[in-house]
Amino acid sequence: MPPDLASDAAIISTKNSRLGTWGQAAKTRLSGINRLFLLTVVVPTVLSILYFGLIASDVYISESRFVVRSPQRQSSTGLSALLQGAGFARSQDDAYSVQDFMLSRDALQQLNSKLALDKAFGHRDVDLFNRFAGFGWDHSFEALYRYYQKQVLIEMDSASSISSLKVSAFTGEDAYRINVMLLEMGEQVINDLNERGRQDMIRFAKADVDIAEKKAKDAGLALSNYRNQKAIFDPERQSGIQLQLVSKLQDDLIATKTQLDQVRSFTPDNPQIPALQKRAQTLQSEMNAQMASVAGGSASLTNHTTEYERLELERVFADKQLGTALASLEQARNDAQRKQLYLERIVQPNKPDVAIEPRRIRDILATFLLGLVAWGVLSMLLAGVREHQD
Repeated sequence: MPPDLASDAAIISTKNSRLGTWGQAAKTRLSGINRLFLLTVVVPTVLSILYFGLIASDVYISESRFVVRSPQRQSSTGLSALLQGAGFARSQDDAYSVQDFMLSRDALQQLNSKLALDKAFGHRDVDLFNRFAGFGWDHSFEALYRYYQKQVLIEMDSASSISSLKVSAFTGEDAYRINVMLLEMGEQVINDLNERGRQDMIRFAKADVDIAEKKAKDAGLALSNYRNQKAIFDPERQSGIQLQLVSKLQDDLIATKTQLDQVRSFTPDNPQIPALQKRAQTLQSEMNAQMASVAGGSASLTNHTTEYERLELERVFADKQLGTALASLEQARNDAQRKQLYLERIVQPNKPDVAIEPRRIRDILATFLLGLVAWGVLSMLLAGVREHQD
């Protein structure tokens, strides 16, 4: 064979060898890509079709909406202003209390005792993946509580304070009954808060009345004992009466002295002079005694006025305090007749006749799209690794 032909043949052989190597590598890569596509896209999509199409149980959702309102609180904007115009205002803090109770173990315990939630959620007709204790691992109350928290959703709009209660179950009747009973228990919580507030309000007002009544009795008794001990009824009034008597005695004394002076002037030897002198002395002595009883020694009315006025002031103050306490008690009783909090149902619980979840087509498409994304990312990573190796 000529040298040129031999050289061409060698070149062609080398090219064929390289093409074969490249083809084998491409075939290997394609087979790897096919296996990766099968594992990341085809298998998950087929499994999702089987699960969501044949296995997954229907989930029914019952929804209701409520607001906790208080007639004593004020609100200003948004739907709150509309509610205030209707005669009530929102009570956001108490709404959180109701929500916390609905999601609590106490609420679950009451629901389970009346509706047997463990049997409803763990029924054999429910698929294993959604069933409570589907694989038989844990039937405890704590496990049921964790499962229950996934089935009950409460959301509150911060602007309007309207809470939305959504209950998921595997029959429309179960979802409806759970929703209704949760609202009833929420109303009972509000009633308990009202009752506790009423009892506290009346109890505190009654305690104030008892204290004020005891003070009024003690003040009245102290004043009465002082009157009995000192033989005094009212120093001011008694002083007025005695001063009137002193004034009258003084008038009589002046008239007697005037008459005595006249008798002495005209008839110095008149036998009436001793009698008039005696009368003048008696009137002067009586007037001095009356003045002493009004403003004189330790037994005078003036000396007892300070203590009497103190006791009288304490009695008047105690009586006023008792009147104020009685008015507060009456107001507390009137307020107790009205509820302080209300759970108002904006939307009644619905009884679903069609299962809302699972959204089978959407979930299958989501699985397919996620598989495509995963396949694309992994393919790029594997291609980069192989190119780096080559």
